[in-house]
Amino acid sequence: MPVPPAVPSTPPAPLWEPGPARRAASRLRRFLDEHGQATYEDAWAWSVSAEGAGAFWSAVAEEAAVEWRSPPQAAIEPDAERVAGVRWFRGARLNYAAAALRPPPGRPEAIAVLARSQTRPDLELRWGDLADLVASVRAGLAAAGVTEGDRVAGYIPNIPEALAVMLAAASLGAVWTSCAPEMGVTGVLDRLSQVDPTVLVAVDGYRYGDRRIDRRAAAEEIRAALPGLARAVWLPYLDPRGETPPGWTPWADFTAERPPLEFTPVEFDHPLYILFSSGTTGKPKPIVHGHGGILLEHAKALGLHFDLGPGDRFFWFTTTGWMMWNFCVSGLVVGATVVLFDGDPAWPEPDSLWAVMSETATTCGGVGAGWLVAGMKAGHRPGATHDLGALKTLGSTGSPLPAAAARWVYEEVAPDVMLASFSGGTDVCTGFLGTSPLHPVWAGEISCRCLGAKVEVFDEQGSSVVGEEGELVITAPLPSMPVRFWGDDGSRYRAAYFERFPGVWAHGDRATLTDRGTVVITGRSDGTLNRGGVRMGTAEFYAVVESFEEVADSLVVHLEDPSGGPGELWLFVVADGGVDEQLRARLTDALRRELSPRHVPDRIVAVPAVPRTLSGKKLEVPVKRVLSGLDPSDALSLSSVANPESLEAFLELRRGRPS
Repeated sequence: MPVPPAVPSTPPAPLWEPGPARRAASRLRRFLDEHGQATYEDAWAWSVSAEGAGAFWSAVAEEAAVEWRSPPQAAIEPDAERVAGVRWFRGARLNYAAAALRPPPGRPEAIAVLARSQTRPDLELRWGDLADLVASVRAGLAAAGVTEGDRVAGYIPNIPEALAVMLAAASLGAVWTSCAPEMGVTGVLDRLSQVDPTVLVAVDGYRYGDRRIDRRAAAEEIRAALPGLARAVWLPYLDPRGETPPGWTPWADFTAERPPLEFTPVEFDHPLYILFSSGTTGKPKPIVHGHGGILLEHAKALGLHFDLGPGDRFFWFTTTGWMMWNFCVSGLVVGATVVLFDGDPAWPEPDSLWAVMSETATTCGGVGAGWLVAGMKAGHRPGATHDLGALKTLGSTGSPLPAAAARWVYEEVAPDVMLASFSGGTDVCTGFLGTSPLHPVWAGEISCRCLGAKVEVFDEQGSSVVGEEGELVITAPLPSMPVRFWGDDGSRYRAAYFERFPGVWAHGDRATLTDRGTVVITGRSDGTLNRGGVRMGTAEFYAVVESFEEVADSLVVHLEDPSGGPGELWLFVVADGGVDEQLRARLTDALRRELSPRHVPDRIVAVPAVPRTLSGKKLEVPVKRVLSGLDPSDALSLSSVANPESLEAFLELRRGRPS
């Protein structure tokens, strides 16, 4: 009997599609037209091919009006098929800070920075003001002996001074790194002790909502533990009239000079800043990013995918300890105004970030996916309670955005906003999956693979697949891949990304690439649920569990049986009133019906809170390791946990679990 031909599945209806006028007016459409690319798919194929990648990134440099102090010999070396170790724009010299501090054409008096803080009054800086501040900080760094390659560290919140120190360090060819002041001393030293900074800039404290957080003792302990410091700079942020402690230089003295601003030309891959991995499974990795790679990648992502440019106002809720801060402040590179916010996002009202976007007339705002989910569950209606008329794009990152939350955005936030789910990481300081002003938005999916990012999904044998869940990989080089890990001979870097599939970047996510070019992230590879040979990402699990109104948060882990049995699936639920038999039965029924009988939890346990990293990611693997008997200090770095008290419930469970 003949087998009937397969019938293609009907694609789901999009939640939103850009209108013809928005498509035509977008920077991306103009860019494609200028370079002879009829469709986005054509452009993506050109941008990731061995033959076209050099021309594509040269076109991005032209789009960004990069000022080469020395021109490149070639955009990419001939053996570009290699993913690791590729040299980009050999021979070129430039400076990221020069690009970031260049006012948009014809708008020298425009506002460069809008700062909102719960610690001090609102602040705005025009482009000239920002350049003057950077020049003063640069002089202070130079007076401290900072030269090319030296590290400059900040223990500082998301305020203009942090941006100024980063740009001043970059202008000298020094290397910036930062920790948010909510991080404890151990976490800071786990990071900064690896890179031996020459200068430290620290605040005395900050306000978080209506609470005063004094960080004077922590700052002093950090200073004392960094023997290579030539200067420690005291920024009186919490108490502007407070005394400067012994051993510190007052910020006012440090920035007293007003010299002309200059920029040191550096090589394309010269270190710009060091970002740290979350440290949930060991000591944080010091990831070095270069001037040229970051400049081109952020110009592409922000200018073409987010459609940002002069006249836009760009806000992302972040701290200086998360890569989204570095991404946000690169709004300056495309001529946008950047909006900085420091404080409690749920004070004085639970939906206060919408107020920030409204008051600053933000045109592109960004938040964590978890924050959108929380707003949906709380019944917030930001479109009705705030003026969001300026908002054209809403970014979401940090974790997969559930379909229900995406639908809520269009129902309760803005019906004509481009919802930009964005996925990448600290490793590349960008997203390689996102959206664009040419793409529809589908619930629960990321709209496209970004230009220049050759993202594929591999099965267990390392073959590229479509329509099947597998490992998310990058099979061609990307300029913002790390220059290296600080202090590494290359072995740690290669082990982190290239051992799973030799020569291919394995990102550590489980994903499905659809035949429409969209991508569904289903969870971290090391947190994948494997029951009876049926693999499932945790994001699918959370989509079912967190659709229940009474469930505020959840976490699921699979504890394997060393003897080869099915193991145990544990579901942890944060719910008002705990987990009664009725809720337990409803959850079990929904998971059996919507996922599979194999993924019905063996145990459903109420917990006060789900442990999360400082950037909001659920700590699935560390919890799994703790429940399996590993000591918490070996299972994770406690300094990377936003709410370490949440671990106590899991430790109690481990004590009562048979070994």
